[in-house]
Amino acid sequence: MKKIKFGVISASGMAQNHMAAICENNRAELKAVCDIDLEKALAAAAKFSLPPENVYTDYRLLLEREEIDAVVICTPDQLHRQMTEDSLAAGKHVLCEKPMALTREDCSAMIRAGEESGKKFMIGQICRYTPGFQKARELIASGEIGELFYVESEYAHDYEKVIPDAGNWRADPKRSGFLGGGCHAVDLLRWIAGDPIEVMAYANKKMLTYLPTDDCTISIMKFPNGVIGKVFVSIGCKRNYTMRSVFYGSRGTIIADNTTPSLTLFKAGLEQGSFLGCESKEVPILYPIALNNHNTVGEIEDFVTAIAEDKAVSTDGRQGAATVAASLAVLESVKTGLPVKPDYTIE
Repeated sequence: MKKIKFGVISASGMAQNHMAAICENNRAELKAVCDIDLEKALAAAAKFSLPPENVYTDYRLLLEREEIDAVVICTPDQLHRQMTEDSLAAGKHVLCEKPMALTREDCSAMIRAGEESGKKFMIGQICRYTPGFQKARELIASGEIGELFYVESEYAHDYEKVIPDAGNWRADPKRSGFLGGGCHAVDLLRWIAGDPIEVMAYANKKMLTYLPTDDCTISIMKFPNGVIGKVFVSIGCKRNYTMRSVFYGSRGTIIADNTTPSLTLFKAGLEQGSFLGCESKEVPILYPIALNNHNTVGEIEDFVTAIAEDKAVSTDGRQGAATVAASLAVLESVKTGLPVKPDYTIE
């Protein structure tokens, strides 16, 4: 069996999670690492038993290696477009981390590059591989809680140390916390309830006041089939990280997140009717869930399968762009104070 040979562009923590996932996959092989910080790149390479000659500080030199079949791009969002275009032009399959890009124009250019190259182009929307969210989607699709009528997700993550000052790459005026991190929650609800039809949002900045963008945003959304919902994002909150999400249906409710080893289901009409004086809908059913909130193993497996078996990737450029489009509509609503209909057209 010919293994798919990977290069990883970045030696960040998330990049190293992908490196580990590649090494665990019996159809993949890690061949090269690139980071502008040579010391960091060498340390990551040594961790995964790569020799120093397989380490680069210029990603274009990594792309020149003909043996490399695919690359994973885990660099700052502002760099995604150029690196994706260059990688596809070099004949490599590409897995690019979320958010796909910061503008519609960049998303469009990346999609065109992917379609013209004939290579696999996937966006790393990692929440689609989180066991709790996968189980929630499975239960909803099977009709376990009846017809959906309300969905919500939150991205609560204290960035005080992640973005220590305005010189950090995450402090770019184009990269709000809602788009950069909150896109996780937006993509999760898109995956389960469909593309938001209309959004209305409010925001403030009371925590990370040195940032050029807001640090707290709440958006109300209309989804297909009359479903309504909410996305809450705070990157300055004082609490533990969570993506707690709740899905309300006509026959029950699901509470799920990416940091708890169980999913909670409330369901009406259980056979027993009541338990210790409680109605069935008031008794929580706990589904054990594997804790894996950044399941790069599942993501890499999906990508490798698409390449090895010539299948469509599960989250292609158009899916990634739709999540960006919905997120940008929220930011536009914050700016205008008016409802906004996301534009999902890609030219």
